[in-house]
Amino acid sequence: MPLRKIATLGHPVLRQTARAVGREELGTPALQGFLDDLIETMRDASGAGLAANQVHEPIRVCAIEIKNNARYPYKPNWPLTVLVNPVVEPITDETFLVYEGCLSVPNLRGEVRRFAGVRVTGWDREGKDVDLLVKGLTAGTFQHELDHLDGKVFVDRVEDTRTLTTWADFERHHMAAFVERARAIVAKYGG
Repeated sequence: MPLRKIATLGHPVLRQTARAVGREELGTPALQGFLDDLIETMRDASGAGLAANQVHEPIRVCAIEIKNNARYPYKPNWPLTVLVNPVVEPITDETFLVYEGCLSVPNLRGEVRRFAGVRVTGWDREGKDVDLLVKGLTAGTFQHELDHLDGKVFVDRVEDTRTLTTWADFERHHMAAFVERARAIVAKYGG
């Protein structure tokens, strides 16, 4: 399982709308091997998720996993979830602001508004139907990854560019207050 190179902001692949994957293609050794590479690359980079176009493959697949992630200690754990042709729809009008970062936008964070609850449908890596209700910070993670599949990066959703900060300055000036807010979100929505 080789690690894949992660595309960074400015690379055209991040702005492409990813194409759907057919069931026949999903079952091929090449695509299953790619999914293994995607997961390994996400884990190696300590990401909470990774979309295929972030590793130069503009297809509608992504992986999400949060397991005691040192980059995001305030995020609840979430088991490895591979999504194929996912669709996300809000299940509430309620939103919250969350500082986000991205493996494709190294050393930058900013506040993004996300829906507090979403329904995610699609397939798993075996082609079985997936239908998830996701809330809280975890819902934000799913929205972030599915944005990638539509050619969007979190900086497109930053409402106030004055919240953009380097990782070091986030830790120095904003993290303590944000972690308090994040814990309140987790307490309220359970995710």
